[in-house]
Amino acid sequence: MIWVLGFAIGAAAGVLSGLFGIGGGVLIVPGLIYLLGFGQAKAQGTSLAALVLPVGLLGLINYYKQGQADVKLGLLVAVGLFGGAYVGSKFALNMDESLLRRSFAVLLVLIALQLFFKK
Repeated sequence: MIWVLGFAIGAAAGVLSGLFGIGGGVLIVPGLIYLLGFGQAKAQGTSLAALVLPVGLLGLINYYKQGQADVKLGLLVAVGLFGGAYVGSKFALNMDESLLRRSFAVLLVLIALQLFFKK
């Protein structure tokens, strides 16, 4: 059953990634926590492992073909992401599980509010 749920979470995140250009973690992390019982840190680590290749490369191909991807800027962002992900993961692994989960929830709410009220 874990394999079926894992695949379903990944498929849903993939559709949302391609549709909205999001990293998929906003669906994968909660899915792993609430459907598979993962802790926050394990869900985040698993999400990162899942997102490394398929979202970045396969999603980019379609956008690039339509002239909708600035690859040079994307690579610059990736350099920042590379260092930021390392530092962020160090912080996350040293945080209390409850604080980490609440911080993630606050981030999701703030993003949702910003998108909702943006004209």
